[in-house]
Amino acid sequence: MAITTFTDEHTSPVPPSRIFKASIVDSHNLIPKLMPQAIKSIEIIQGDGGAGSIKQINFAQGSPFKCVKYRVDVLDEKTFTYGYTLIEGDSLAANLEKITYEVKFEQSTDGGSVSKVTSKYYTLGDFTLKEEEVKAGKERVLAMYKAVEAFLIQNPDAYV
Repeated sequence: MAITTFTDEHTSPVPPSRIFKASIVDSHNLIPKLMPQAIKSIEIIQGDGGAGSIKQINFAQGSPFKCVKYRVDVLDEKTFTYGYTLIEGDSLAANLEKITYEVKFEQSTDGGSVSKVTSKYYTLGDFTLKEEEVKAGKERVLAMYKAVEAFLIQNPDAYV
């Protein structure tokens, strides 16, 4: 088994508390409304949505994937830290055991936020993961982030 790690950073004019509440804490309600063409629903399968919970993302018809399940590992609303592990679903290729994500939102000097995302891909056997193979997944996640950001900019009283 090998672990391949990627780190991404994005800036936003939206403060960390708002973008964290919208994109993480209330994602199961907000993201399907903002992106119905991509996400049919996000269900809490087990737990209350906090650490230890299992969630399932059901993708819209026409998506290359049907669904994915993930476990919430960390959800800290004080430090704006979120960690989760993809544990099941068709986006986990046959050569992957799991994928973990660590997300941290920090205050930027201009009043907005900086999000730092570390993803770790745990491969099986001697399979070697290439960065271009994960590019499409990163682009989908960034599209969700940008949709939430646009919503918050257009709705300054939401998630305050």
